[in-house]
Amino acid sequence: MTQLPFRDRAEAGRFLGAELASRTLPKDSIVLALPRGGVPVGFEVARALAAPLDVVVVRKLGVPWQPELAMGAIASGGVRILDERLILQEGIPPEEIESVAANEAQEVERRELLYRGDRPPLELRNRLVILVDDGLATGSTMLAAVKCVQSLQPSNVTVAVPVASRQACTLIRNEADDCVCLATPARFIAVGEWYQDFRQTSDVEVRELLRQAAC
Repeated sequence: MTQLPFRDRAEAGRFLGAELASRTLPKDSIVLALPRGGVPVGFEVARALAAPLDVVVVRKLGVPWQPELAMGAIASGGVRILDERLILQEGIPPEEIESVAANEAQEVERRELLYRGDRPPLELRNRLVILVDDGLATGSTMLAAVKCVQSLQPSNVTVAVPVASRQACTLIRNEADDCVCLATPARFIAVGEWYQDFRQTSDVEVRELLRQAAC
């Protein structure tokens, strides 16, 4: 039984890394972290597995007149997922979709350049990909990441997080090949409540951890 709360993301990553290291995983597995909070966790997981670390930048595509309502997502590599049923239900015109997608694609590109620099993205085809974040509340962002990564034809997509709501784990298990979660508290309001130190991860920290992982 995992002892909660975690001290910080690094400690949570070490526990998660130890759990994954106890499993028989392919030697060419890849760890992809969701910036920003997932990167300190992913760094420790990658180190435990002696695996390469990269990021997958996911941006929600919000309905133009209700931005908090997602009509899809766009991610690294130009992958775009659309909720066609919602788009039809809301009567969202194609030009509105393209406008929102273009804006978010620019943000994905900006963040990729900021975090990765001139390093090319890792090749995912036919490899086991471990998607890491610091936790799952609703699971919607991770779900977008799963779908986006699946389109790049890995052999397996495993989601790994230190803590998650039970509903989020169920959602992800229905879409990913596997979901590794150290703790699923019955009462779950927000990811941050399960960390003693949940200060925001900065862009500088993300870049430094990726630089260290690449050495």
